Amino acid sequence: MSFGDPNNPYGQPPQAPQGPYGQPPQAPQGPYGQQPPAPPQGGQPGYGYPQQGAPQQPQQPYGYPQQGQVPPQGQPGYGYAQQPAAPYGQPGMPGMPGMPSGYASWGARVGALLIDFLIVGLVPVILYIVAIVVAAGSASSASSSASSAASSCPPGDYSCLNHAYESASASSTPAIFFVLIAFAWLIAVGGGFFLMAKEGGTGQTPGKKALGIKVIKEATGQPMGFGMTFVRYICRGLNGALCGIGWLWPLWDEKNQTFADKIVGTVVVEVPK
Repeated sequence: MSFGDPNNPYGQPPQAPQGPYGQPPQAPQGPYGQQPPAPPQGGQPGYGYPQQGAPQQPQQPYGYPQQGQVPPQGQPGYGYAQQPAAPYGQPGMPGMPGMPSGYASWGARVGALLIDFLIVGLVPVILYIVAIVVAAGSASSASSSASSAASSCPPGDYSCLNHAYESASASSTPAIFFVLIAFAWLIAVGGGFFLMAKEGGTGQTPGKKALGIKVIKEATGQPMGFGMTFVRYICRGLNGALCGIGWLWPLWDEKNQTFADKIVGTVVVEVPK
């Protein structure tokens, strides 16, 4: 016992200072309130401590493949190099995977037009011919009737002669002629719209399907639709300009296009039958 220390009158050993409310004192904290890491125990370093003698590998940025890691198949993940995209219009180009093999020849295009004409235009042409024959026969009969009527007129009676020829010309064109012409026109217009609907929806008329060719939009590789097909049929009138050189243009054109094809941006390609 030491009676000389005024702060320790009873001779008890000094104690470490306690925290508030009797809690044990805390170790000094690191910056921002974090506890300093305890040194590793034993010979094995703790997590987060650099290993002695082991070279440090540079950490790859997020999203890049680690060493020895194979990139995922299919769609590339975040951070992987993207494959160059195909240029616009490439899906419609012949020769690409899943695309037609090449441009249709001029002979195949002419053959398809002839087949379509036989299917749609042959009947109207026959009706027109029948109407013309009927009108010609009626005109011949009316002419003989007018001659007989004029022969019965007194000499110098021009009023009688004029009435005879007017009656003959009025009866020279029978009603059946107009019926045949109207019927042929309706069949031709209906057949034209049928071809445009087939070509706009599928790219193939009956003639094109028989010869294994197809009309597509060059930029997309898809059929044009009815509206653009209607415009293409109107532009066919330009093919007949300059002695029909537009119809012959596919013979030396790089893409076998007519003038109408170049205006609306279409190509005719070969497809499996």
